[in-house]
Amino acid sequence: MAADRDASTELGERVQRAAGQGTPLDIVAGGSKGFLGRITQSETLDVSAHRGILSYEPSELVLTARAGTPLAEIEDALAVSGQMLAFEPPHFGPSATLGGTVAGALSGPRRPYAGAARDFVLGVKILSGEGRPLSFGGQVMKNVAGYDVSRLMVGAMGTLGVLLEISLKVLPRPARDATVTFAMDAPAAIEAMNAWAGKPLPLSGAYHDEDRLHVRLSGTAGGVDRAIERLGGEAGDGSERWRALREHTLAFFDTELPLWRLSLPAATPPLALPGQTLIDWGGALRWLKSDADVSRIRPAVAEVGGHATLYRNGDRHGDVFHPLTSAMLALHRRLKASFDPKGVLNRGRMYPAL
Repeated sequence: MAADRDASTELGERVQRAAGQGTPLDIVAGGSKGFLGRITQSETLDVSAHRGILSYEPSELVLTARAGTPLAEIEDALAVSGQMLAFEPPHFGPSATLGGTVAGALSGPRRPYAGAARDFVLGVKILSGEGRPLSFGGQVMKNVAGYDVSRLMVGAMGTLGVLLEISLKVLPRPARDATVTFAMDAPAAIEAMNAWAGKPLPLSGAYHDEDRLHVRLSGTAGGVDRAIERLGGEAGDGSERWRALREHTLAFFDTELPLWRLSLPAATPPLALPGQTLIDWGGALRWLKSDADVSRIRPAVAEVGGHATLYRNGDRHGDVFHPLTSAMLALHRRLKASFDPKGVLNRGRMYPAL
């Protein structure tokens, strides 16, 4: 295992040189998220050496680590104290790092019930596109100064700065997890998931695939037992199932077809689109594998107030993310100009104009 190391100085010097020469950089650590976004032609900025847990206070529920720290290392440290990353981030491979997770805003099945990745980011330290170190936020929830800027880095795909350090709020692990399964078609599953979300149930996951609805319950042993009695269904452990869902190793995800990530209002009925759909996040996230043209998919999604991202496969040179309105594109350009005036960081990874 690689040793902990502060590589911020050499990373800063590399970014400064790139800015001076106008050389675009592709920020890479573990490489497990390389499939996300558009394909770009840039020099690699390897940040994997910048790693290590800097501080962890279990009693304060706060952890700070360098961006190149392996995600597994962080989760192992939390597990010793009976704690976890509540947004349940996917790894997509053993080389996953904290920086890639935050840059991609990756959250797993627990996200609708515990919160998204950005909800747990307390502060960040970054390198600007000119190689200058900048710090935002802090290590406590009460620290408001710069808090929105910290969250802005979540999901920015490295286009606004090179993540150096990240402070996160962590939570205790539940005493018990259990899964109940029901035979149910998609319309009924969407209705059930939305109805249960409004009731005092310890929900921590709900997804539908192949006419089966799977619901995870997490909390105290007594609370989970009472919820199982209330809901009925076929009860079991199901931990491997949820891990496979999180890591996209379920049979559904084994495809060469374009895989679309559709973000929709949770109660939206199934969309009339060709292909096969897996419903997650209690109805708010739909995975669609389909060879239907983008001109059919995006209008159908936009009509119900959602957006569609080409997550895997398909044309990685085109509009992978849902197109921005002119007003939003102007805002993104101003942000890019503020943090990366030379436009060298992950140029074109999200949108061709950025």
